Amino acid sequence: MKIAVIALGKIGLPLAVQFASKGHSVVGVDVNQTAVDLINGGVEPFPGETDLQDKLRECLAAGTLSATTSYAEAVPGADAVVVVVPLFVDDEALPDFGWMDSATSSIAKHLTPGTLVSYETTLPVGTTRERWKPLLESESGLTEGVDFDVVFSPERVLTGRVFADLRKYPKLVGGLTDRGAASGVAFYESVLDFDSRSDLARENGVWDLGSAEAAEMAKLAETTYRDVNIGLANEFARYADKVGIDVYQVIDACNSQPYSHIHRPGIAVGGHCIPVYPRLYLWNDPDATIVRAARARNAGMPNYAVDLLGSIHGSLAGQTVVVLGAAYRGGVKETAFSGVFDTVAALIEAGATALVHDPMYSDRELEALGFTPFTSGSTADAAIVQADHAIYRTWSEQEIEGVRSILDGRRVLDAAGWPTATYIAIGAARVS
Repeated sequence: MKIAVIALGKIGLPLAVQFASKGHSVVGVDVNQTAVDLINGGVEPFPGETDLQDKLRECLAAGTLSATTSYAEAVPGADAVVVVVPLFVDDEALPDFGWMDSATSSIAKHLTPGTLVSYETTLPVGTTRERWKPLLESESGLTEGVDFDVVFSPERVLTGRVFADLRKYPKLVGGLTDRGAASGVAFYESVLDFDSRSDLARENGVWDLGSAEAAEMAKLAETTYRDVNIGLANEFARYADKVGIDVYQVIDACNSQPYSHIHRPGIAVGGHCIPVYPRLYLWNDPDATIVRAARARNAGMPNYAVDLLGSIHGSLAGQTVVVLGAAYRGGVKETAFSGVFDTVAALIEAGATALVHDPMYSDRELEALGFTPFTSGSTADAAIVQADHAIYRTWSEQEIEGVRSILDGRRVLDAAGWPTATYIAIGAARVS
């Protein structure tokens, strides 16, 4: 097959490489000329994705993969076009379709009969049928279900382990017609391999959910569940702090039987998915009070963490506080919706001088994000752990000279390494 992948980001490029590794001819499209040049030169533009560098070079050597900025080069004659263009959501839960509208219009201008168009970007329910189908038809002059087919098939992977997740999780597909659904299932069966899983009710593989709307909702539901679950864990943690209970022991006890699956509390919920997709769900279902309450609780955790630090340290005014971790989670060089931004803002509001450390970012990169870098071994009055980078497990008072108070927002530090500092963790602190 000839396959076009639209947007070669942290999901799109691994997908393109996966398709090409199965022997198909893949052309990736991206608006970033620098990224296109790096990819064509065999260099991954964002290091950190397991096996991506080696697989990229193998595909280039085999002649099965190339990148371009031109839709005219990639789309005409394609058997399948896979769209992984970002969708943004503002603070009012309103989606900004600008980039996706532009990409869809560009696809339509070069669309030829016989093509399957698959949207993998997470969308509000109904978007594929009500927005993309009419736009593709009007711009191309073709008829969906007759000349071409459209499906929605959400990506369900995490950056850093995309190839493993592609094998592990069923690939969900929802079509606008039975013909389109069958085409989508056949396409993904030809480009993916699946691990055997005895824990599933049906065989791991490509699952037809019956409609694009069902597939759209499935992605929103699985990610919204995680946000709501974390929100509940954070509620438990805040109560545990009030009464002096270690909530981690409580959660481990609850999860020892098969009907409880409580997540871990923490200082923030970040990344492109969990803090974003509940907002897309709320756009469809504004009366979802549970979802809205959980999102508000999770969004408020950085402020809670700073207040909690102040409860053991005293006034933070005039104090130097280092925030450990700019990334939204450990081991990933990504700051999308990271709790570092609200944590630093809350510290500044409290009158503190906020410094930021992250082992994955250079001082120049931290400064470009608007932060003042902290160097290991320097002096600070207090510290807040924002991201659970593995290196912090080995840190002690030698890394932060003069530190008096520590708020561990991820339960990652070894408390024994900080004998002269007051150490507390969210969900394991007594708040008077």
